[in-house]
Amino acid sequence: MEYSDTVRDHALQPRNVGFIEGFDGRGESGDFSCGDVAVMTIRVRDGRLAEVKFLVQGCGAAIATCSIATELATGRTVEQAAQLTDEEVAQALGGLPEPKMHCSNLAATALRHAIEDYRRRAKLDLHDWRALYQR
Repeated sequence: MEYSDTVRDHALQPRNVGFIEGFDGRGESGDFSCGDVAVMTIRVRDGRLAEVKFLVQGCGAAIATCSIATELATGRTVEQAAQLTDEEVAQALGGLPEPKMHCSNLAATALRHAIEDYRRRAKLDLHDWRALYQR
Protein backbone atom coordinates (compact mmCIF):
# COMPACT_ATOMS: atom_id res chain seq x y z
CA MET A 1 0.00 0.00 0.00
CA GLU A 2 1.18 3.47 -0.84
CA TYR A 3 0.80 6.19 1.80
CA SER A 4 1.16 9.94 1.43
CA ASP A 5 4.10 11.77 2.98
CA THR A 6 1.69 13.23 5.55
CA VAL A 7 0.52 9.77 6.63
CA ARG A 8 4.12 8.59 6.97
CA ASP A 9 5.07 11.73 8.91
CA HIS A 10 2.20 11.39 11.41
CA ALA A 11 2.71 7.63 11.74
CA LEU A 12 6.42 7.98 12.50
CA GLN A 13 6.23 11.24 14.48
CA PRO A 14 2.73 11.36 15.96
CA ARG A 15 1.59 14.54 17.66
CA ASN A 16 -0.35 14.83 20.92
CA VAL A 17 0.26 11.29 22.12
CA GLY A 18 -0.70 10.68 25.71
CA PHE A 19 -3.49 10.96 28.22
CA ILE A 20 -4.75 14.20 29.78
CA GLU A 21 -4.92 13.86 33.55
CA GLY A 22 -8.06 15.55 34.85
CA PHE A 23 -9.60 15.44 31.37
CA ASP A 24 -12.95 17.05 30.62
CA GLY A 25 -14.01 14.23 28.30
CA ARG A 26 -12.80 10.75 27.37
CA GLY A 27 -13.86 8.63 24.41
CA GLU A 28 -12.80 5.43 22.79
CA SER A 29 -13.43 3.65 19.55
CA GLY A 30 -12.53 0.33 18.05
CA ASP A 31 -12.56 -3.28 19.02
CA PHE A 32 -9.94 -5.00 21.13
CA SER A 33 -10.74 -8.29 19.38
CA CYS A 34 -9.54 -6.94 16.01
CA GLY A 35 -6.68 -4.95 17.50
CA ASP A 36 -7.45 -1.35 16.51
CA VAL A 37 -8.48 0.79 19.49
CA ALA A 38 -8.17 4.54 20.09
CA VAL A 39 -8.71 6.54 23.27
CA MET A 40 -8.97 10.33 23.14
CA THR A 41 -9.06 12.75 26.04
CA ILE A 42 -9.98 16.41 25.75
CA ARG A 43 -9.62 19.56 27.80
CA VAL A 44 -12.18 22.29 27.08
CA ARG A 45 -11.66 25.96 27.88
CA ASP A 46 -14.09 28.73 26.95
CA GLY A 47 -16.08 26.40 24.71
CA ARG A 48 -13.06 25.30 22.65
CA LEU A 49 -10.91 22.20 22.67
CA ALA A 50 -7.75 23.56 24.28
CA GLU A 51 -5.99 20.19 24.35
CA VAL A 52 -6.60 16.85 22.66
CA LYS A 53 -4.47 13.75 23.24
CA PHE A 54 -4.72 10.16 22.12
CA LEU A 55 -3.52 6.66 22.81
CA VAL A 56 -3.91 4.07 20.07
CA GLN A 57 -3.28 0.42 19.48
CA GLY A 58 -3.15 -0.21 15.77
CA CYS A 59 -1.29 0.17 12.52
CA GLY A 60 0.56 3.21 11.20
CA ALA A 61 -2.58 4.50 9.49
CA ALA A 62 -4.48 4.36 12.81
CA ILE A 63 -1.68 6.29 14.51
CA ALA A 64 -1.63 8.88 11.71
CA THR A 65 -5.39 9.42 11.73
CA CYS A 66 -5.45 9.93 15.49
CA SER A 67 -2.50 12.30 15.32
CA ILE A 68 -3.98 14.48 12.57
CA ALA A 69 -7.43 14.42 14.21
CA THR A 70 -5.96 15.94 17.39
CA GLU A 71 -4.42 18.73 15.31
CA LEU A 72 -7.65 19.34 13.40
CA ALA A 73 -9.76 19.42 16.58
CA THR A 74 -7.53 21.55 18.80
CA GLY A 75 -8.76 25.14 18.86
CA ARG A 76 -12.18 24.35 17.40
CA THR A 77 -15.35 24.97 19.33
CA VAL A 78 -16.93 21.89 20.86
CA GLU A 79 -19.64 22.02 18.19
CA GLN A 80 -17.13 22.34 15.34
CA ALA A 81 -14.98 19.51 16.67
CA ALA A 82 -18.03 17.26 17.02
CA GLN A 83 -18.63 17.70 13.29
CA LEU A 84 -15.17 16.41 12.29
CA THR A 85 -15.78 13.70 9.70
CA ASP A 86 -13.92 10.59 8.68
CA GLU A 87 -13.50 12.12 5.22
CA GLU A 88 -12.01 15.32 6.64
CA VAL A 89 -9.47 13.29 8.64
CA ALA A 90 -8.51 11.19 5.60
CA GLN A 91 -8.35 14.27 3.36
CA ALA A 92 -6.03 16.07 5.80
CA LEU A 93 -3.67 13.12 5.49
CA GLY A 94 -3.66 13.36 1.70
CA GLY A 95 -5.94 10.33 1.45
CA LEU A 96 -5.78 6.77 2.68
CA PRO A 97 -5.84 3.51 0.74
CA GLU A 98 -9.39 2.08 0.70
CA PRO A 99 -8.52 -0.86 3.02
CA LYS A 100 -7.32 1.66 5.63
CA MET A 101 -10.26 4.09 5.51
CA HIS A 102 -11.71 2.48 8.64
CA CYS A 103 -8.79 4.01 10.54
CA SER A 104 -10.19 7.51 9.98
CA ASN A 105 -13.43 6.28 11.57
CA LEU A 106 -11.45 5.20 14.62
CA ALA A 107 -10.08 8.71 15.23
CA ALA A 108 -13.22 10.72 14.46
CA THR A 109 -15.43 8.37 16.49
CA ALA A 110 -13.15 8.42 19.54
CA LEU A 111 -13.17 12.23 19.38
CA ARG A 112 -16.97 12.37 19.13
CA HIS A 113 -17.27 10.00 22.09
CA ALA A 114 -14.93 12.24 24.13
CA ILE A 115 -17.11 15.25 23.27
CA GLU A 116 -20.27 13.32 24.23
CA ASP A 117 -18.62 12.43 27.54
CA TYR A 118 -17.67 16.09 28.09
CA ARG A 119 -21.25 17.20 27.41
CA ARG A 120 -22.64 14.56 29.77
CA ARG A 121 -20.22 15.58 32.51
CA ALA A 122 -20.96 19.29 31.99
CA LYS A 123 -24.70 18.61 32.21
CA LEU A 124 -24.24 16.64 35.44
CA ASP A 125 -22.11 19.42 36.92
CA LEU A 126 -24.73 22.01 36.00
CA HIS A 127 -27.51 19.94 37.55
CA ASP A 128 -25.47 19.38 40.73
CA TRP A 129 -24.81 23.11 41.05
CA ARG A 130 -28.48 23.97 40.61
CA ALA A 131 -29.47 21.39 43.21
CA LEU A 132 -27.06 22.91 45.72
CA TYR A 133 -28.24 26.44 44.93
CA GLN A 134 -31.90 25.57 45.43
CA ARG A 135 -31.37 24.24 48.95
